[in-house]
Amino acid sequence: MRHTRHHLPHFLMILPFLLLFGAFFLYPILSGFYYSFHDWNGVREPVYVGLENYTKLLGSRDFSRAMWNLFQYIAITVPLGLSVAFGLALLVDSFTGRWANFFRNAYFLPVVLPAFLAATIWRWIYAPNFGLLNMMLGWIGAEPVSFLNDTGTMLYALIAVDVWVSAGFNMVIILAGLKNIPADLYEAARLDGASKLQQVIHITLPMLAPVMFFVLTYSVISAMQVFDKPWLLTGSSFSEYGGRRGALLFPVMDMMGRAFGGVQFGLASAYGFLLTLAIILVTALLYALRSWSNRR
Repeated sequence: MRHTRHHLPHFLMILPFLLLFGAFFLYPILSGFYYSFHDWNGVREPVYVGLENYTKLLGSRDFSRAMWNLFQYIAITVPLGLSVAFGLALLVDSFTGRWANFFRNAYFLPVVLPAFLAATIWRWIYAPNFGLLNMMLGWIGAEPVSFLNDTGTMLYALIAVDVWVSAGFNMVIILAGLKNIPADLYEAARLDGASKLQQVIHITLPMLAPVMFFVLTYSVISAMQVFDKPWLLTGSSFSEYGGRRGALLFPVMDMMGRAFGGVQFGLASAYGFLLTLAIILVTALLYALRSWSNRR
């Protein structure tokens, strides 16, 4: 009792955090898990349906389409984004003084742009009649392309936007890792006659392994939750989303559409937990692969 009384001020100090954590984190998770086993439209009393919501989702064509789009999106945008960010970090690291600050800020600018503004810029770039890209294609005599309405180009158009937006953030993280690599290693390599490429392969990449793993994991988790960019690029609403033939349909979009467009909150809750499970499994797989590679 005396021990508890001694720590009472400490408990009172963290009480506001615990209340907010319980109200805005634990309660939504637990209530969402509860509703995932119920048929509920947000108004009437929930009706228990067991695993019906989960089985309905797993057999849904939209769910399969969204997961396939997500797989393609991750398979391209994550390695491409990491490569671009790594290249930008090496470029910025080669400058000093004002030029280093200029390029770092210039490449980071897309990260701080509001999502709707970034989408507006790229919708203008992709516009079929007066967009910048189609103007450039016209200069070489090519036919205009409807980047955001052609199912063959929509995914790649989204990937370009995502790399443009996210590369700056990843660049800053990688650049911080580059600054922590001892200069003595590069000096010794130069004395041994190592080229720039050999220094990158044998010094930079091994020393950056923990940083690159963090960026990889963060990029994968972020990609699995993609929502705002495809939603804004396709001008989606809760009643119509995903673009032409669902070419830019992703799990979070489908979940939001089912919840607020179809008023199927139980089904949307099940969707959220399936996506959460997928994120946990993929993250665990990445950590397992890293542990396995470290033991080799």
